[in-house]
Amino acid sequence: MMRFTEEHEWVRIEGATARIGITDHAQHALGDITYVELPKVGRTVRRGEALAVVESVKAASDVYAPLGGRVAAVNARLAESPETVNAAAEGDGWLCTLEGFDPTEAEALMSAEQYAAFCRA
Repeated sequence: MMRFTEEHEWVRIEGATARIGITDHAQHALGDITYVELPKVGRTVRRGEALAVVESVKAASDVYAPLGGRVAAVNARLAESPETVNAAAEGDGWLCTLEGFDPTEAEALMSAEQYAAFCRA
């Protein structure tokens, strides 16, 4: 199940793990990604808390946690290849995974159809 936030983050629930990244819409708006500051593994975050930072030629933008939980893993490949976010924002350009989250928090987020309508508005 993939869900989206109004701040242009996505979350994909994969069993007990939630994979998080920024949307394709967000990476287009940011332009060429030059650096990604990832969270520390083991860090506990609340929903809506700043989780990571994505820097581009245009701006630096906070990435907010769409769910609360504990950072279980980060996409270390982004340290060497931050442009992966531009190439595959909703795939290989993921930022981190969370564990220990409340699945009901994901239900409050937008579906793909709702997010597409939100972006058009």
